[in-house]
Amino acid sequence: MENGKFKAIFSIVCFALLMSLATQSTTVAKPLAKITVEAGSYTRVDTPVSVVLDGVSPSECLQEIKGSTRIPVIAQLEYSEPTKRLCWILSGTTESGTKRVYELVDGSSAFRPDVEVVKNDSFLQLQIGDSEVLRYNHAPVPPPEGTSPLYTRSGFIHPLWSPAGEVLTWMHPKDHMHHMGLWMPWTHTKFEGREIDFWNLGKGQGTVRFAEFISTRSGPVFGGFRAIQQHVDLSAPEGEKVALNEELDVRLWNADKSNEYWLLDYVSKQKCASSSPLYLLKHRYSGLGFRATSQWTEDNSNYLTSEGKTRKDGHATRARWCNIFGTTEKGPAGIVFMSHPQNYEHPEPMRIWPEGHVFFNFCPVQKADWTLLPDKDYVLRYRLCIYSGKINAEMAEQFWQDFAHPPEVKLEKLL
Repeated sequence: MENGKFKAIFSIVCFALLMSLATQSTTVAKPLAKITVEAGSYTRVDTPVSVVLDGVSPSECLQEIKGSTRIPVIAQLEYSEPTKRLCWILSGTTESGTKRVYELVDGSSAFRPDVEVVKNDSFLQLQIGDSEVLRYNHAPVPPPEGTSPLYTRSGFIHPLWSPAGEVLTWMHPKDHMHHMGLWMPWTHTKFEGREIDFWNLGKGQGTVRFAEFISTRSGPVFGGFRAIQQHVDLSAPEGEKVALNEELDVRLWNADKSNEYWLLDYVSKQKCASSSPLYLLKHRYSGLGFRATSQWTEDNSNYLTSEGKTRKDGHATRARWCNIFGTTEKGPAGIVFMSHPQNYEHPEPMRIWPEGHVFFNFCPVQKADWTLLPDKDYVLRYRLCIYSGKINAEMAEQFWQDFAHPPEVKLEKLL
């Protein structure tokens, strides 16, 4: 962490020097567009924002206008045909009801990519500076020796680190060998008349596999990857058959320069892989799952939901967000799991273990069945705030409001 802190301080100093040079400059490049960000009803703190550059030449040279002063802003282009979107962090505190004004100018950005993607034959790693954040395992990971090879899996996140450098996930725990850190299978399903369990791998009915990367991206504002995962029926009479194709989009925002928390977006777009629907049957756990570090037990960890529920009374209740926290060898840490308002069954039901170790699951099929029909996309959006230290309910709610109701961004073309 000392190297990470030094790097963060160094980045801030360099940024301050750039701002000083910019404000002393007498030559201003021609503006391409004026961009206004309105905070709306909520106070914003270091909030990710973006705008589609509709009809505007793409550029990463963004300047905030404060009176006669122009302050360079770290910005990053996101290319997703046919649109081009500019992303940046609404830095510092922006009070509710206020607005901030920017200009996009012609030129190129000189900011280095603080959020980096490092990939090898086994995993893809996201990191901010020298700090490891997560590993996405795209190669099959076998279970411990002496256990069934059916527990081999790819397409999951482990380890997931806290900013202090503590691993917060657990893979292949003895009590639930199929738990894989942070992962997203369906449990009780029916496909072409067969009952398929993609979650409990030991049954040998189904599994989820990494297929290919669509893209990877490093940058000064965000970094991440998009991958195709396949939900595979292992019991089809003519051999394995893919029941569901999933596009997983994971994005790490460079939001907090103090390196006390990280914002991670986890977006799953799912679509039937054939003309056969997939019936997701009612079950107490299914969907996005999190198995926490073995350090966390009922004696040193807890849950707090947006509705004030905890370990003892949180299971099968609904919430906008759930804060999961505990002590580690490197101090307190936790994760706020946030569900987007557009998600199916939002506010989503949750699976929360009332005792023992920590397991959490946003489960949209906990109350009723859900049928995924062919030729239709089903999107589930989540944001995680991974932190060291402590976050209270007010802070968690602010993070969720930024995710669910981001500031309004308006673009006015000038050239």
